[in-house]
Amino acid sequence: MAATPADARFTGPVRLTDLPGWRDDEQHLAAEAARQSALMPVRTIENRRYDPSETSLSAALGGTLCHSLETAAVARDYFADHFDAWQVRRTDDRPGLVTAYYEPEVDASRQRTAIFSTPLHRRPADLVDLDDENRPEGMDPYFRFGRQTAGGITEFFDRGAIMDGALDGRGLELVWLKPVDAFYIHIQGSARVRFADGTTTRVGYAGKSGHRFSGISMGLLREGAIDRSGLSMQGTRAWLNANPHRHREVLARNRSYIFFQEITESDPKRGPFGAEGCQLTTGRSIAVDKTLWRYGTPFFIDAPGVRGFGKPFRRLMIAQDTGSAITGAARADLFFGSGDRAGEMAGGVKEDARFWVFWPKGATRPGKMG
Repeated sequence: MAATPADARFTGPVRLTDLPGWRDDEQHLAAEAARQSALMPVRTIENRRYDPSETSLSAALGGTLCHSLETAAVARDYFADHFDAWQVRRTDDRPGLVTAYYEPEVDASRQRTAIFSTPLHRRPADLVDLDDENRPEGMDPYFRFGRQTAGGITEFFDRGAIMDGALDGRGLELVWLKPVDAFYIHIQGSARVRFADGTTTRVGYAGKSGHRFSGISMGLLREGAIDRSGLSMQGTRAWLNANPHRHREVLARNRSYIFFQEITESDPKRGPFGAEGCQLTTGRSIAVDKTLWRYGTPFFIDAPGVRGFGKPFRRLMIAQDTGSAITGAARADLFFGSGDRAGEMAGGVKEDARFWVFWPKGATRPGKMG
């Protein structure tokens, strides 16, 4: 059977002092992110493919709440005392991969206007979570959401159908945005929005249509609409802004559609809420494949091609989010923060990377379940 991105082999344990750039990192910042995971209530979830168990990981993370880890040196010692590092390699020998994401900050309106003409929708009442128990026979097992109808569960409306009005008249409009801003907020999964009266709010993920995410840039490249310089988020956005007459056709190629909720209680100094349930930490939180890894797991990532941090990107990160495009063992999406500057940094990131997972001492070694 051919190897897949989910298949991994583990080498270790590796001495933390042998990790590239370990002594130059600011591990106390990662410790602060780890505290956010430690504060999350223990949840009974299915085992992940590479899983140290909730008990051992919670104990290792919980110590961050009991120790003063205010300097890099002290934090380095803490992680060395509580974790072993194992290098994660794909079995097909391809390198690991990192991309990046951010929290947009955009102007918005509570009412539709000529400028703010595209809504973010609240989660509809007929959107239901799917699992192996209620998924209709024959439906693609990828679907984790469906539409409850009188005749049973079916696929929910995709982006094209919703753009054509499938949800109109149901009062689901949360805020109104410029069309291109709305599309990219769907990709990022959260945003800070500003209203004309000076007030602001946050919106965050509340569910999705269930369809697979499909990027639009490669299609535009193949048809000659953009060249390779336009493959970045900034380049594709510029093309969309210049070609509003093609929005329906091009944006609908990404059938995945996200639903949102207003976030009224959050720390404005921190990032949006990730899938784990805690607020993300700029430059220290990552999104991972949730079918493989447990939230709260620390990773050391060596991705020197990532720019914008003043030195090669070699740092300790905490898994606190996920995304439908984040698949595989040696794969992560780096959270770069909020606002335009973070967006500029995140937009072009697609770099090879090396990964080391931090495994709680005493837990069954990675790849060798129970």
